[in-house]
Amino acid sequence: MFKYWLQMIVGVAIFIISTFCAWYEGSEIVENSFEWNYSTPFTNVFIQVITNGRDISQLDYFVYAVKFHPLFPTMMMISLLYILAVAGIYLIKVKSKWVISFWGIVGLICVLSSAFISISYTIGSSIFFWITSISGLLFIVIAGLMSFTKYKNQQNGITNEV
Repeated sequence: MFKYWLQMIVGVAIFIISTFCAWYEGSEIVENSFEWNYSTPFTNVFIQVITNGRDISQLDYFVYAVKFHPLFPTMMMISLLYILAVAGIYLIKVKSKWVISFWGIVGLICVLSSAFISISYTIGSSIFFWITSISGLLFIVIAGLMSFTKYKNQQNGITNEV
């Protein structure tokens, strides 16, 4: 149990540090007015016209960081996926009945988010596309294998395994 919590704490710490770094790097969009039309999807939903850099949503800082400074946003994504994987492995160990759904839903969310990311053509966006699509497919394959194992165990009369 302790090893799972230790891994979660390390993953959360890396996630928080990389979030602050990505947020700082993305704040460069305030000074880059040429990107306001292309890298501010959240601001365009809430505010129709950007007149100065203060109108830009804080969430758009992350969009800009993903597109042009992808190191820390990539670290954010990998640490988040690591936290979810550790949680999924813990669910496997405690034989939770929600484990197959957990892996499947996380995989589906990753694959769907990769579909939204595939629209942009920057280096950072392509890195994010591949990370989310490969990890999403991996999560779905794990859910499928676990479901198949559960089905085979039920056919053989073994009911105490996942």
